[in-house]
Amino acid sequence: MALSPFHLAFPVHDLAAAREFWGGVMGCPEGRSSDHWVDFNFYGHQIVTHLVPGCDQRDEASNPVDGHGVPVPHFGIVLPMEEWQALADRLAAAGTDFVIGPYIRFKGQPGEQATMFFRDPSGNAIEMKAFADRSKLFATD
Repeated sequence: MALSPFHLAFPVHDLAAAREFWGGVMGCPEGRSSDHWVDFNFYGHQIVTHLVPGCDQRDEASNPVDGHGVPVPHFGIVLPMEEWQALADRLAAAGTDFVIGPYIRFKGQPGEQATMFFRDPSGNAIEMKAFADRSKLFATD
């Protein structure tokens, strides 16, 4: 079964900052836009940043996973390992303040994965992950 692209819309407090982060740092090509929203191509999926002046999504809710406080809610995508590492390097070079820095989670277990968490300029939490063996994405044993 072919996977369909997802669509995700979320609030941002500044469209210029969203363009700089999503287009510049993340490297997502810009699509359609208006004075109130901007579309980005997020690895073949549609991200839409909607201007909501004064919004700040820095909710401190988290859930303990592998010894870390994982921000909830969050969104992200599973990349090939080489793309994940290139993005981790690009984010670090851009001075990204990681919520959880790039590392290998569940080492030696069926769900072993590379992961990192960070926030966009409006505080939206993002997780980017990769599996050495993508067929293990939903593995339990």
